[in-house]
Amino acid sequence: MSAIKPRILVIRGGAIGDFILTLPAIAALRRQFPQAHLEVLGYPHIAQLAVAGGLADRVQPIEARGLAGFFALGGTLEPDLVDYFSEFDLVISYLYDPGEIFKNNICRCLVGQFIVGAHRPDEAERLHATKVYLKPLERLAIFDADPVPRLFLNSQLLGAAKRSKDGSTLNQLTLHPGSGSEKKNWPEAKWAGLIQQVMATTNWGLLLVGGEAEGERLRRLAALLPPARCAIVQGLPLVELAQRIQSCAAFVGHDSGITHLAAAVGLPCVVLWADTLEEVWRPQGEPLVVLKEITGVRTISVEKVMNELCRLVGGSGKHLRDFH
Repeated sequence: MSAIKPRILVIRGGAIGDFILTLPAIAALRRQFPQAHLEVLGYPHIAQLAVAGGLADRVQPIEARGLAGFFALGGTLEPDLVDYFSEFDLVISYLYDPGEIFKNNICRCLVGQFIVGAHRPDEAERLHATKVYLKPLERLAIFDADPVPRLFLNSQLLGAAKRSKDGSTLNQLTLHPGSGSEKKNWPEAKWAGLIQQVMATTNWGLLLVGGEAEGERLRRLAALLPPARCAIVQGLPLVELAQRIQSCAAFVGHDSGITHLAAAVGLPCVVLWADTLEEVWRPQGEPLVVLKEITGVRTISVEKVMNELCRLVGGSGKHLRDFH
């Protein structure tokens, strides 16, 4: 790469979990080329996590209209985008590009190096997604990079610690009772059972998080809680959500992007797993436990979740007051 401050572009679409599983590759580039300008072309509401975590300098939107020409065989290339791509010494693309049309069009305007990464892992290889996304960096002599996504954010806390009536701080748990697919979800009745156990046996506060589609479920579950011990966070921007949850004591959720986010900010996690291939898609991080049953996610017991939650929190250094 150029002796002048090199410029690196990582192109990554996909959902929240896909992006977080690519963070180790972005972090490895940052460590290998600490003086480089590192930019991400992606969905800004997701990719902004890399900027907030100090792993990237800027995000540009992958939805830019002029990019359409780069996906057409012999397409007309927007001059401004030709200039944009020509500024980079290195471009690493994780886009789905089976005919290499995008690659060939980028190389029409790129004088630097172009490296192709897998859009998704081949599950038949049984290799964890983070390692799949790190694989292309071997061409840059980057080997044995840390495969665990890690996000270190400046915490604003944003009211994450609630206070009880006597003024003492309540330890707070984050619960995310949704995911991108209902078949991945633990039944709402069991979430209600877990909440009732938490209320009866601890003085933990609960932070219920979710997107717009989960609003009614969040409100029904919150109705089981005293207002002083409950907060709902719905549709919060990802960076703010990460800041909000990272000071909590633990997280319980499904196979979802938000679970990957919780693990990346260092929360002890209890993950209620359905039928996704665990060895490829398991959230990374410690302490973290994946709970699953041969008969499916719906049959995981409330007691098992509660026991693992107490075990994880008790050993995490974030001890909860007056647990009995």
